[in-house]
Amino acid sequence: MRKLGIGLIGTGFMGRAHALAFRNVSAAFELPFTLHLAALADANPARAQSCATAWGFERAYGDWQQLIDDPAVNLIAITTPNHLHYPMAMAAITAGKPVYCEKPLAVSLEQATAMHQAAKDAGVVTRVGYNYQHNPVMGLARQLIKNGELGEIISFQGEFSEDFMADPASPWSWRCEAAHAGGALADLGSHLLGMARYLLGDIEAVCADLQTVHRQRPATAGSPELRTIAVDDLVHALLRFTNGARGTFSSSWLKHGYKNHLSFEVSGTNGTLSFDQERLNELRLCQMGQAGFQRLLAGPDLPGYAAFSPAPGHQLGYNELKTLEVHELIMALAGQGQLGTDFGQALEVERLASAIRLAAREQRWVNLGEV
Repeated sequence: MRKLGIGLIGTGFMGRAHALAFRNVSAAFELPFTLHLAALADANPARAQSCATAWGFERAYGDWQQLIDDPAVNLIAITTPNHLHYPMAMAAITAGKPVYCEKPLAVSLEQATAMHQAAKDAGVVTRVGYNYQHNPVMGLARQLIKNGELGEIISFQGEFSEDFMADPASPWSWRCEAAHAGGALADLGSHLLGMARYLLGDIEAVCADLQTVHRQRPATAGSPELRTIAVDDLVHALLRFTNGARGTFSSSWLKHGYKNHLSFEVSGTNGTLSFDQERLNELRLCQMGQAGFQRLLAGPDLPGYAAFSPAPGHQLGYNELKTLEVHELIMALAGQGQLGTDFGQALEVERLASAIRLAAREQRWVNLGEV
């Protein structure tokens, strides 16, 4: 077995999730590589060292370029604010190293296009953190749709809402900065757009509306200084899928009571399938002739589930989904898998987001071929 040196950039919530996944994947699966937590980087050198020690990384850097240049690092994992994805990924690709980048891929369609093309030209493996698609029940949902269990697909209704920005006194952060690809569409909606494509395929046209509800927020927690907000708090869109289905899409980070409400209903001529990430171990299915919905519970018969539990109903969680995503990444690096969202697929999510912004700005239907 070859050793695979992991280099992680970023120590926030997603940095910790990546670190846990890289530590857990060897215990859950037989791997073609021996994983080595080689280096961790953060703009704050003291935090970099503290997290490296706590999470089991061998070295710490205060400069992310030093991590990319480290010969012991073979894979670059990027968990920084969105505006840093482009320079970090491009530097890693230039160094010939595979990239595992959090979503959204970039802050503009132009950056995302350049990242995809650079990776393609260099021939490096890429993956983007659309971990919800790695839920074992998502594979089941996709298979039910593909097998015609719902009949001809008519509609998709999707929502991803949370409430972490619902309080207008919540302070400004990088997510509120348009140049950093902030807003509910980028932060939450990109996951739902990726999920819609994963389940039903390409979307050919969109019509949309974006709204900023809280136009000012405190510069810091409790500060009397206010900063202007220019990103969306709410987004609503209509979708036309290439397969003829129609869809609705909404996302909000202001919706009180919701913590991770990534949800959808797919309806066809023979039934309806529904899912809510806050109950991530189950699907609800109603087929023609049934009195109501039946619950399909995740269990070891679904790919990936048995790596964590041999019994149904014992519940996978967020970090298990991240571990499943990392497993698919590692298998792709070994040339043994094609699952997961690469830069090319993530580029199409960014194209969709750009089309939604254009449709909202010009108040019209936008064909994806226009962007």
